[in-house]
Amino acid sequence: MISPHPITIVGGGLAGLTLGIGLRQRGVPVTVWEAGRYPRHRVCGEFISGGGQGSLARLGLLGGLRAAGAGAATSAAFYAGQALVAARPLPAAALCISRLVLDDWLAREFQRLGGELRSGARWAGEFGAGMVRASGRRAEPVADGWRLFGLKVHARGVVLDADLELHFVPAGYVGLCRLPGGEVNICGLFRSTAPVPDLALRWRDWLGGPADSVLHARLAGAHFVDDSFCTVAGLGLRPQRAAQRHECSLGDALTMIPPVTGNGMSMAFESAELAIGPLAKFSRGELPWAQAQAAIARDCDRAFSTRLRWAAWLQRALFQPSARAALLFVVARSERLWRGIFARTR
Repeated sequence: MISPHPITIVGGGLAGLTLGIGLRQRGVPVTVWEAGRYPRHRVCGEFISGGGQGSLARLGLLGGLRAAGAGAATSAAFYAGQALVAARPLPAAALCISRLVLDDWLAREFQRLGGELRSGARWAGEFGAGMVRASGRRAEPVADGWRLFGLKVHARGVVLDADLELHFVPAGYVGLCRLPGGEVNICGLFRSTAPVPDLALRWRDWLGGPADSVLHARLAGAHFVDDSFCTVAGLGLRPQRAAQRHECSLGDALTMIPPVTGNGMSMAFESAELAIGPLAKFSRGELPWAQAQAAIARDCDRAFSTRLRWAAWLQRALFQPSARAALLFVVARSERLWRGIFARTR
């Protein structure tokens, strides 16, 4: 009997750990390399909205995450400056959970199933047959003249009108997500034409919003969890096709969807699920590596290409004040348009 070919996954985030779990469920030997350690905070909206919940359910993980404390979000509200411009029920409930809890839970589940996790270790080898890149975004310091960066922190004592709130500010947008246990995740995407120094010291200025905004009032009495603060820069939001990659890439290492859609976590889980079957066949010697990689790329492009196009259009519109005002005006008055945009970005 031929021994299964091992799979090496570089990156122990959502896509990497979920893929590792799915492969271990099929008896495939897997090693995950992760430069960081668990538990850890990550810049993330911290809610799963879209097909990723189905992926988790099919892998038998959804119940465990709910038992670990994941909650449900059923409503969303949108603000610009001092005004509430739209409030809507979500067409499908989202799952809210801190990345501190989520990544740690996935890591322990992967190890429980016999996976080898090398945390605090950075992969320095080549990428070839049986290698998967799931190491997060590919840095793009400047895109169309702009530098994109994200900030995130948790806080207590924040009262929300909806489970998910999105606040548009002059340099970007800030999302608030109600988490279990009384905390709120505050996560923003911003852009600047020049490098922004001292983010570790000035993050409250960016995440807090203008002095006369609803966002500023929301956070005026907040008790920030300082050790939850994190930042990420060099974000690239241009849609990428898996078929154009020379490596087998998943999650943000493949492509990032604009955070305004709230679909990034879901795409990580979905891409991992799509890769399990071809990689398991390769491991058993039933499929050559080139064909396994091509099948994963084809399925990811088929699953994500339409939503990435819609998300890119939405991101451009929301970064232009006049287009944003018009779009939010219509969304506030048209349930059909709201549901249509929601569906096309998932």
